[in-house]
Amino acid sequence: MDGAGDPQAVDGGAAGPAGAPEAPAKSGIELAREALAQAKADALKRGTLPGQGGRRKGAAKPVRTRDPGRGGDPKAFGAAIRELLATRGWEQRAAVGGVFGNWAGIVGPELAEHTRPERFEDGELTVAADSTTWATQLRLLSSTLVRRLNEELGHGTVRRVKVVGPASGPRRTGGWRVR
Repeated sequence: MDGAGDPQAVDGGAAGPAGAPEAPAKSGIELAREALAQAKADALKRGTLPGQGGRRKGAAKPVRTRDPGRGGDPKAFGAAIRELLATRGWEQRAAVGGVFGNWAGIVGPELAEHTRPERFEDGELTVAADSTTWATQLRLLSSTLVRRLNEELGHGTVRRVKVVGPASGPRRTGGWRVR
């Protein structure tokens, strides 16, 4: 034959090794469905239940015991973290840590470029400025900053903002000192 009567030759389709047409490529989801169906069939042949870790049908389930300090239903992650912070007394520390992490969002990008929070102890936030000019600016804004921080952390958390300027060495006394 010259291929005139062959439908494969007319429409240009590819033929497999035995002249049979090749199946179109399967999508990922089709392959996954076939693999799942095959795994279920294999599990039934073995007498196991799919997804049960090799347990046989009719086998008794092991009794699960809970630790005395743990239990209850699963909780949402955020709720579990809030509960942990509350039970350990870490709420204020976590909130202050959030202020340190979001300093630019609280004071604005320009002020955040030149200042940084250093520590928080007993209601006093210590902020370092990179120049005396910025230290003076921050001192002028300190009452506004205290109010803004208390909005973020809760009323009365920050009582005072202590501003420190750039660190300079001790001043020398002697002949070079201007009187």
